[in-house]
Amino acid sequence: MRTSLFEEHVKLNAKFVDFHGWEMPIQYTSIIEEHKQVRSKAGIFDVSHMGDIIIEGKDAQDFISYLLPSDLSKAEVGKAVYSAYLNSDANMIDDTIAYKMSEERFLVIPNAATTDKIYNWIIKNKKDFKVVVSNISNKLSCIALQGPSASEVMKNIMPEANKLDHFTFMNASSKFPSKGLEDSTSVARTGYTGEDGFEFIIPNEHAPKLWEELLRNSDVKPIGLGARDTLRMEKGFLLSGQDFNEDRNPIEAGISWIINWDHEFIGKNILEKKKDNVKEKFRGLLSLDRTIPRNGNIIKLNGEEIGKLTSGTFSPSLSKGIGLGYLRADIKFDTEVTIVGKTGEGKGIIKKPRLV
Repeated sequence: MRTSLFEEHVKLNAKFVDFHGWEMPIQYTSIIEEHKQVRSKAGIFDVSHMGDIIIEGKDAQDFISYLLPSDLSKAEVGKAVYSAYLNSDANMIDDTIAYKMSEERFLVIPNAATTDKIYNWIIKNKKDFKVVVSNISNKLSCIALQGPSASEVMKNIMPEANKLDHFTFMNASSKFPSKGLEDSTSVARTGYTGEDGFEFIIPNEHAPKLWEELLRNSDVKPIGLGARDTLRMEKGFLLSGQDFNEDRNPIEAGISWIINWDHEFIGKNILEKKKDNVKEKFRGLLSLDRTIPRNGNIIKLNGEEIGKLTSGTFSPSLSKGIGLGYLRADIKFDTEVTIVGKTGEGKGIIKKPRLV
């Protein structure tokens, strides 16, 4: 499957990778160069592989608050809420952003690999809730503008969006009109890099023109999936399917703040039993030598295994190796440990997941 922006990536000599059925750009120049571009100026990402599912109807607010551990009735209209779908064991199937367009209409964004799975899971749990669930992923594209120059760039693209607070959104159908998708077109002050930024969720036909318009700004460069991964790792952001895969709950994963305990949701009873018996927690790791941590590396303390990394890379911002993973909950920050990989051992120090 190709995105609506495929030809734009070809023009820029992107190197492609099959990403869960999508032909996506892994890089345009180099991962390090693109990473530094986002940290210093601004970059744009084609993230059209993300899913788009509408939940609407009389019971939409009650239903989505049942689906998620976050109580969406507490969010104002125009708020984007980060949360996660839990299975019956209270482990995360996927994480998501839910856009509250009204009390009777929500847009949820699952990851590419789980879109069909999440859609079917939502339908399975619909029960007697009076809602209609629509998968419109093939109709919408998403372009993310990220970096410290993002707000300056927006002055020439959609200046009114600069008034948005973090994790809020506004309807953008006046700039990106499309019959039948008016209530699904938006720009949000969200992102996956830890920088200021905006994400445009727009009808496919508008994506190439917006991409070209953004690139006319000298502070903006195209960014591939490689730098997207190094950027999110520096900030300790979870990657669905890698940092969790129906094997971790939100408390273990360090995002217990998404849970509102005063409402009913799928997995609540099990999660309540687990919350006081957390044996491992999501942690960050900095390399103390030339070691580049990798997914699957074992972490040891005094010869004893205390956990395993789920993500690892070279950090362009720190010029050293970094990792993320699950370690024994009693291990304190700033503890020096041994990193055991396929090619040997290295030294590291335990930190909070947000490494930059």
